[in-house]
Amino acid sequence: MFPPVIKNLLILNGLVFLAMMTPPLYRGIMQWFALWPIGYPRFLGGSALFLPWQPVTYSFLHGGFTHLLFNMFALWIFGVQLENTWGTRRFAVFYFVCVIGAGLIQLIVASSSGTVYPTVGASGGVFGILLAFGMMFPNQPIYIYFLFPIKAKWLVIIYGVLELWAAVTGTQAGVANFAHLGGMLFGFLLIQYWRGKLPIRPGRKKY
Repeated sequence: MFPPVIKNLLILNGLVFLAMMTPPLYRGIMQWFALWPIGYPRFLGGSALFLPWQPVTYSFLHGGFTHLLFNMFALWIFGVQLENTWGTRRFAVFYFVCVIGAGLIQLIVASSSGTVYPTVGASGGVFGILLAFGMMFPNQPIYIYFLFPIKAKWLVIIYGVLELWAAVTGTQAGVANFAHLGGMLFGFLLIQYWRGKLPIRPGRKKY
C-alpha cells in the first residue's frame, strides 16, 4: 500500500507543507526553493531568482492544503501500482524525470511571458504518473467520485486534452498547465525510450 518512494514523497511533501505554514519560514522557502523564471529577480524585494536546484525542489512546495491533498492522493492512487510493478529505483527515476521536465517547460513559458510568478507543486510529476498508469494499465477502470467507471486510457486522454485547452486559452489563472503537459510529455518519452521505440535506445527493452 505504501512502497518506499510513494511513502517518502508523502512524508516529505507533508513536512515541507507544515514548514511553509510557519510565517518565519515561508518567505525563505519560497525565495530559495520555488521555481522562479530566469532573469526576473523582482519578488521579495528583488531577492528571489532562479537557482539550479529549483526544477526539483519546487515539487515539494504547495500553495494550500487542497493543492497538497489532491496531488498526494493522485500520487498514491496511481503511483502505488506503478512502483510495485517497476520497482523502487525505476519509479523514482521516472517521477523525477517528469518533475524536472515539467519544470523546464514551465521555465520556458514563464521566462518568456514577462510575468513574474513562482511555480510550486508536484502536479508535473503526478501528471506524468497519470500518463504512465494509462499506458501501463490502459483498460483498468478508474472510478470517478468512487461511482462512475472509466478506463484509464480514456481518463488520461481527457485530462491531456483539457490541460492543452486550458494552457492555450489561459482560462485557468494561477495553474501551471504547461508544467502538467511537460510532465506528461517527458513521461511519455521516457517510457517510449524504455520500450526501445525512440531513435536513441537502451541496451535492452525494459517493458
